[in-house]
Amino acid sequence: MRVVTYNVQYGIGLDGRYDLDRIADAVRGADVIALQEISRNNPRNGGHDMVAAIGEALPDYFAVYGSNFEANIGSSIVGGRARTITFQLGNMVLSKTPIHLSRNLLLPRSRSVGTMNFQRGAIEALIETPLGFVRFYSAHLDHRNPVERARQVRFLRDRVLNYALEGGGLSGLDEIGLPEPPCPEAFVVMGDFNMLAGSPEYIDFAGLPDHEFGLHLSADLAVDAAVRLDAAEADLVTWVDPDRPQDESRHKRIDYIFTSASLAGSLKRLWVDRKADGSDHLPVWLEMG
Repeated sequence: MRVVTYNVQYGIGLDGRYDLDRIADAVRGADVIALQEISRNNPRNGGHDMVAAIGEALPDYFAVYGSNFEANIGSSIVGGRARTITFQLGNMVLSKTPIHLSRNLLLPRSRSVGTMNFQRGAIEALIETPLGFVRFYSAHLDHRNPVERARQVRFLRDRVLNYALEGGGLSGLDEIGLPEPPCPEAFVVMGDFNMLAGSPEYIDFAGLPDHEFGLHLSADLAVDAAVRLDAAEADLVTWVDPDRPQDESRHKRIDYIFTSASLAGSLKRLWVDRKADGSDHLPVWLEMG
């Protein structure tokens, strides 16, 4: 089983062009795909409906999309009927097999002054896989404020770890004659975390190695698949500064794939597609099985 995460920057590559086909080509073939910065009516990319376009480009995938906000950019009365036009931005999960249950988690945020700060989120999808039922998350955290990012990490960690207690997006379906969805412990959290490995917010999510015994598996921590597979030492770059793409000092690893400790034994290989050019980020792939 292969999964991939890709922040697609509204479909705009380092060359400044909007081209969704090259983005679809970069993730095609994965069993589960996590995408971030998916928009509708976005002034920065010409107002494309990326949700519909991705559905057309990848028609054999089931998909869920979560918009983290909707901002009016031209709603009006046309021919006596209200016509709503909103700028939306959010995350998607696509899967080769049906998505049984999903919900959109809105992460904590604070009002900014002088710089734009928008609502961040993580879309959750319950999917049956060869490894059993697994919860997949496509997440996008704040890029400017490490304090806010730390609050978001803690909130996301609580939702991921307390799933069995909270029941996801829906429970008690016996009341309407439907089967109760499973509450699996296993999870995969993918996306653009905008944090560096070893930062306080990273440690809150994935822990810190002991000086003597290294990093142990723990049910209350996520597993950084790159670290588990010793791939983090292989110069994993997931973001390139679009203003200085040739400046290697501006290359960073800020996109991650985390799993539950229960899935650590299934991790096989992690790599970054350095040839992808559809965004300022790069796709991160993980093979499991």
